[in-house]
Amino acid sequence: MPIVVDIDVMLARRKMSVGELADRIGITPANLAVLKNGRAKAVRFTTLAALCEVLKCQPGDLLRWEAEDTAGE
Repeated sequence: MPIVVDIDVMLARRKMSVGELADRIGITPANLAVLKNGRAKAVRFTTLAALCEVLKCQPGDLLRWEAEDTAGE
């Protein structure tokens, strides 16, 4: 998928655990892991806003676009 999730980078910078972040934004650690590992198909703006508020960052710090490898075409 061309959208890369960098929540783990921000967690490391803030010295925060996945469990603590999940508690502070109000979702389960399992759902946060799905998002963090790039397996989520969507993210609610309210969740993104909560992530940004708790991690004190911008959405672009958490999400970035990478072109898909088109070498096989």
